[in-house]
Amino acid sequence: MLNCLVIGSGIAGLATAISLQKAGHHATVFEAYNEPSDGVGGFLTVAVNGFDALETLGLKGAAAGLGFSTPRMSMYLGSTGKHLIDFDYGGSLPDGTTARTMTRSQLHGMLREAAGRRGIRVEHGKRLATVKEAADGVTAVFADGTSARGDLVVGADGLHSAVRPLIDPSSPAPRNIPLLNTGGIVDAGLLPAGLVDVEPGRMKMVFGKRCFYCYMQDPEGRIWWFANPLQRSSEDPAMLDHSARKSWLIRLVAGDRTPMARIIGATEGMIRPYSTSDFPGIPRWHRGGLVLVGDAAHAASPSSGQGASMAVEDAVALGRSLRGVSTEDIPGALSRYENERRNRAESVVEWGRRNAAPKVRGQFRRVFEDLVLKAVFRSLARKAPDNFDWVYRHHIDWDAPVVPSGSAAPRRPVPSAKAAR
Repeated sequence: MLNCLVIGSGIAGLATAISLQKAGHHATVFEAYNEPSDGVGGFLTVAVNGFDALETLGLKGAAAGLGFSTPRMSMYLGSTGKHLIDFDYGGSLPDGTTARTMTRSQLHGMLREAAGRRGIRVEHGKRLATVKEAADGVTAVFADGTSARGDLVVGADGLHSAVRPLIDPSSPAPRNIPLLNTGGIVDAGLLPAGLVDVEPGRMKMVFGKRCFYCYMQDPEGRIWWFANPLQRSSEDPAMLDHSARKSWLIRLVAGDRTPMARIIGATEGMIRPYSTSDFPGIPRWHRGGLVLVGDAAHAASPSSGQGASMAVEDAVALGRSLRGVSTEDIPGALSRYENERRNRAESVVEWGRRNAAPKVRGQFRRVFEDLVLKAVFRSLARKAPDNFDWVYRHHIDWDAPVVPSGSAAPRRPVPSAKAAR
């Protein structure tokens, strides 16, 4: 049994600890912040490949009870209101499970409770300072002066990972995407009946004149929305108060033929706008007894719709690679994990960046693209219906033999699917 030190108690860290325990090892999670992140963050969508991975951990049923089903999406032009195309968000699993939208807090809380039921300890206020390596193991040293000794350190500490530079100091910095993220949820009854022109479960995504955005309705009548305004060096809307932020965003959508301006106006808790980055690739995912999972290794743009799902896939793949492994076998097991995951992860990051590209539009480009987008989407619709199966139909067979180290899977070409989120 390995003693595994998991750095970071987010979705990737908790799922990884659960997977490592399933593989027969002991895992403790160390979190930099002093308390759980209940209520922190906006919302996300778990795709069907994420649910497939959660099923391996025995958590699909719990996750399927969160949020609401969002199996469909539609694209529109804000300037004219014209419909561009409809997409199926990955279809469904054999039991009917579809993609579901939920708050990050809901998913995180479910994973935290599941870890607690399994006896996995989460220690808060443990910000990693460094890792000391020796022939007989690794020691994580924390900023509060304490330390923990183990056989393996898993960096599940996100985009600005403290573990990543310890594996390879030459790792590149995250890559900026010139889009902001914001959003909110409007309680039922705060908008006139019939104002929102989309049925429950369908995401309506709009290429607006000055901003890309999406809104959807849940079965209780609440409106969930996000927006991706361009990030401009001359303004920082995050510094504005709540009222001023709403006014700023309303101005960006006011010229569109949608109810978005009224949706924003009715929002009582608009998320403070934050910047967008991705992480295209790093030289190494592991070294010695250190390894990375989730955004620490391969952060994708939110436009991929795959952040949470890929984190859970990583967790399952790492646990599977470490089944029955003793301390002397750790380097080979980590190589097998990286060989299995790297090409898929980097392909999803590239796909997410392509999806984000049409949102980065100035006025001249918008006018031009509005003329051609409908033709582009028609061409996309004529392609084979399994165009995105490589994303959504991915399955990790826990009981199958792992790929030998040094036998990396071939890199999958990324379809030019700019509009699927």
